[in-house]
Amino acid sequence: MSTQDTARPLEVACPQCRKKVQWSETNPYRPFCSKRCRLLDLGAWADESHRIAGEPAMDETDLDALLARADRDDSLS
Repeated sequence: MSTQDTARPLEVACPQCRKKVQWSETNPYRPFCSKRCRLLDLGAWADESHRIAGEPAMDETDLDALLARADRDDSLS
C-alpha cells in the first residue's frame, strides 16, 4: 500500500457555506458540500456577484474608436 492509500482524505471548506467537506471521488459536488451550495455559487457567477479582477472589457463603441484612431495614425505615418 502506498502512503496515499493510508492517508486521511483531504478536507476542504465548502466555498459557499464553509462546512468541512472531504475531497474524494465519492463526493460528486466537490469542492462544495451539496448540490444546493454548488447551484448557489453558480447563480452568484451568473448574476455577476462573483467576478475575476482585471481590466474592464471594451464594448463595441470603444473598439470602433480605437480602430478609427489606429487607422488615422497609420495614414499619418
